[in-house]
Amino acid sequence: MSLALPTSDPTRAATPAFAGGGLAHLVLAAGLVLYPAVASDFFLTQIGAYSLILGMVALSLMLLAGYGGMVSLAQLSVAGMAGYAVAIFGLNSSGVHGFGWPWWIVVPFAVLIAGVASALIGAISSRTDGIYTIMITLAIATATFYFTQQNYALFNGFPGFAGIRAPEFWGVFWRDPVPFYYVTLAVAALCYAAVLYAARSTFGLALQAIRDNPRRMRAIGFDVTAHKIVAYFYAGLIAGLAGVLLVWFNGRISPGTINVAAAINILIIAVIGGMRHPIGPFLGALVVVLMQTFAIDLIGAERFNTLIGLFFLVIVFASPDGLLGLWGRFKPRLGQESIGRLP
Repeated sequence: MSLALPTSDPTRAATPAFAGGGLAHLVLAAGLVLYPAVASDFFLTQIGAYSLILGMVALSLMLLAGYGGMVSLAQLSVAGMAGYAVAIFGLNSSGVHGFGWPWWIVVPFAVLIAGVASALIGAISSRTDGIYTIMITLAIATATFYFTQQNYALFNGFPGFAGIRAPEFWGVFWRDPVPFYYVTLAVAALCYAAVLYAARSTFGLALQAIRDNPRRMRAIGFDVTAHKIVAYFYAGLIAGLAGVLLVWFNGRISPGTINVAAAINILIIAVIGGMRHPIGPFLGALVVVLMQTFAIDLIGAERFNTLIGLFFLVIVFASPDGLLGLWGRFKPRLGQESIGRLP
């Protein structure tokens, strides 16, 4: 049996249906870098940074579902494990644990915990597929939520941990709106680039082949289960980075952070944006965060889930590939119309 490892061959092409050009990436990068110049502190953190964080969690799901065909509902739980590690081994004001490790040790340790936890989930669920994978990971997410809620010795139960501060170094407090936005943007860009690179690597291409025909890949000598577990580990690292940023963003973590409804919202985000390209989860996160921030005031909190559900159904029926699929469908028409207007 063989386990394909990533290579740096730039000639290998990814398989997603949507692939942005270099110019589009440059324009998007420039817009995101210049965004603080025109945005208020509220839009920087509550819209910009929060969308990027949720987008990273959804990106870890997209890596598994889009490239591996494994829909995991436990990615927010994985991110929560990293957040709890930051609270337990770093500093908090809850009077429980808070071992005071420096951030440059806590962060890699927390991300590694998330990666290992995700790999264990992969080892449990990788021998199934389809609805069975969804149900197993949903059960794991539910069990994680209730375990953190009921365990006071380790997770401080229902209250969780509060008073968790982002680091302060180089004379900058990195939870201030502008620094925190740029840190979040840098981490999100790193994760995005890593997923693009992985999709074009030998490992990524093998994972996509396993998604399409696992029996044939197993017959020619690939260790299908090992590939899936490694993919879960990579996805866990991305979710872990998002979990660290999420706990710095909120300044606290509790079982409510990783409840079942929030875990399902990650799937909704990924589907709305589109699971066939890594930019999709970030687009879906932006849409959902904007709806959560503004629509809830218009229709009320009790009707908000109904609005999200209706919007989700419309997107799924109109385009199974999400908003990116709609753009891919209308882009050729726009090109044809512009050509038709030429003198």
